[in-house]
Amino acid sequence: MNTRLIRQTLAAATAATCLWAAGPAGAEPLKVGFVYVSPVGEAGWSWQQDLGRKYMEQQLGDKVKTQYVEDVPEGADAERVIRDLAQQGNKLIFTTSFGFMNPTLKVARQFPDVKFVHSTGYKTAPNVATTNARFYQARYVAGILAGHKTQTNVLGYVGAYPIPEVLQGINAFTRGARSVNPKVTVRVIMANSWFDPGKERDAALALLDQGADVITHHTDSTAVVQAAEERGKWAIAYHSDMLKFAPHAQLGAVTHHWGPYFTKEAQAVLDGTWKPDQVWGGFKEKMVDVEGFGPAVDDALKAELKVKEDAIADGSLNVFAAPIKTNDGKVVLAEGALDDKGLNAMNYYVEGVVGTLAKQ
Repeated sequence: MNTRLIRQTLAAATAATCLWAAGPAGAEPLKVGFVYVSPVGEAGWSWQQDLGRKYMEQQLGDKVKTQYVEDVPEGADAERVIRDLAQQGNKLIFTTSFGFMNPTLKVARQFPDVKFVHSTGYKTAPNVATTNARFYQARYVAGILAGHKTQTNVLGYVGAYPIPEVLQGINAFTRGARSVNPKVTVRVIMANSWFDPGKERDAALALLDQGADVITHHTDSTAVVQAAEERGKWAIAYHSDMLKFAPHAQLGAVTHHWGPYFTKEAQAVLDGTWKPDQVWGGFKEKMVDVEGFGPAVDDALKAELKVKEDAIADGSLNVFAAPIKTNDGKVVLAEGALDDKGLNAMNYYVEGVVGTLAKQ
């Protein structure tokens, strides 16, 4: 990671990674900081988070003044960056990666008058809220797309870490694919990083070598879709639409949309009504989508996918409805559907995933 860049950011508010959107003179704007785990770049997780920041600016205008720091490693560096943003007068700080959870809580205790929102975590405090998107809902629909398009019946998945958020996506993708094509199997390689284009590319190529003809990822760069483009195979992008990086390979993209949520949180701080809520939104809340369809996806298939999206949104289709079995035959759920507690404790692969999950 670019630790020199981070040190520069901590040394001065004018560092290159900190961009300000200042309003006109007059009423003091709410200063809002963002911490990104990877470079903003042109696509991916941090890119999509930054689109949310820009949306918030557009909606609230001179009521807010925003700052961000990109490419921040999880751990001690994150704690320093978060503390620096609080010391600079930011009264609302969004920390946008799972590994920022404990650093956020630690800094929040030191700055009780600052509001914090942590993405993808599960721990709150009097001044710490959490948010997440139900990525797995869109993953299920993307799995249906992959299940229809595969010819080898082997799908590939580049994961980041074997944590519940990632496992939800892998398992939902597999269940979606097998709902239309029971012959499908999904092979997984963990990159053990959120953003490492070299590792992501190597994992993607290895999966293609194992016979996968549709690959997807839970990592931040465009490396996976670009590998599929080079090999003449299919890909489903993640976080943001990556069609311009894989114009022939991309079947579609699972995307996340943060702007309205960021705007709501900032407005609540301005109004004095902010609460340390836990928000987990999916298709119903329009926090996830499947879009960016490539030329290989016809209108009939798009319509089928839309029906599934609507069914998930209205609750008539539950991605993790019983029966649920692990890939070694253990019954996880015989009836009903997984609740949020069960989703957040997920530590297994479902039927159809090839391989063994390392014990955590």
